[in-house]
Amino acid sequence: MSELVTIEISEGIADVRLNRPDKYNALSPQMFSAIIEAGETLAADDSLRVVVLSGNGRGFCAGLDMGSFQSMSDQKSDQSAGNLQSFDDGPANNAQRPAYAWKRLPVPVIAAIHGVSFGGGLQIALGADIRIAAPDAKLSVMEIKWGLIPDMSITQTLRDLIPIDVAKELTFSGRILSGQDASDLGLVTRVAENPLEAAMALAKEIAGKNPDAIRFGKQLFEESWHADEATGLAMESRLQTTLSGTENQLEAIKANFENRSPAFGPATLKA
Repeated sequence: MSELVTIEISEGIADVRLNRPDKYNALSPQMFSAIIEAGETLAADDSLRVVVLSGNGRGFCAGLDMGSFQSMSDQKSDQSAGNLQSFDDGPANNAQRPAYAWKRLPVPVIAAIHGVSFGGGLQIALGADIRIAAPDAKLSVMEIKWGLIPDMSITQTLRDLIPIDVAKELTFSGRILSGQDASDLGLVTRVAENPLEAAMALAKEIAGKNPDAIRFGKQLFEESWHADEATGLAMESRLQTTLSGTENQLEAIKANFENRSPAFGPATLKA
């Protein structure tokens, strides 16, 4: 695992840190690769219950590394073009996977945002299920500053958070929002003076729930939110039928009646 993204797992909670603090965790080609690798590693961990994603240093992520922009201003690099046209397993290309990987994880992902979250950095945060931002954090769909459009899976994330007119205004203007502004618009879930501390507290709460139900809950919304009514209703029925009467579900019932903390086993169910 690259040192550019660190992962520490304890009691089913993965503490994932973007770790290029001297550059505000800006997205170099090596950072792209490290984030993709981190997402793949976590996706393969069946013991995982929840992920907290944050950035070391003074900001969450400043977006694309300025050196990459300099090379683009001289000549479009073969590597940039390759990333936009390189598809592995799944629908996302290699430029989209650092953000889309978090949306595709089977467990909840909580992004803790402080300092700056610009451009690609914001799109990575948008891939999380929940975003907690510092009130004075700075967020922007900033690609227009460089004559570009956002292209790191924003079409699959921003649409679920804000109306299309607001999305267009942010994309056309590149306006910088405070964490509180972003919360008022629905771009982030809520604000907290210490977003990482708040994210870890929420992660511990989620990790104490039935892990099968948590995974199924994420799957339910990800696969049915934009589906037709028959698909959504059928999925509710199918997932609930699979959950009912399982060891972890029965443990939730027993723990409630016995007024104790549940002792869940690992998630084992497949939809």
